[in-house]
Amino acid sequence: MVQRITYRRRLSYNTRSNRVKTVRTPGGNLVFQYLKKRPSVPKCPNTGMKLKGVKPARNQEKSRMSKRLKKVYRAYGGVLSHYAVREKIIRAFLVEEQKIVMKVLKSKGKKE
Repeated sequence: MVQRITYRRRLSYNTRSNRVKTVRTPGGNLVFQYLKKRPSVPKCPNTGMKLKGVKPARNQEKSRMSKRLKKVYRAYGGVLSHYAVREKIIRAFLVEEQKIVMKVLKSKGKKE
């Protein structure tokens, strides 16, 4: 005869927050152990790429982790992907170049 097991908490539905695994205790009983949700890898808001070098963790775990595990030592590290940062830098450079070109054209127009 198979031993029946009941949930230990009040939530009685098989939802994502109520995942369990069956474990046999040293006394020979079968009991449910509750599993934590798996953390997802943070993603770049611009490109949607997974951020490399950032450890996936739930918020409570993040508070106990060192800064080295939560970010990458680069501008916007741990927030934007390397590709998004590169695009941002290139765009800023091109905008500045455009401003200089406009200034040169304006000064040429005044001379003539």
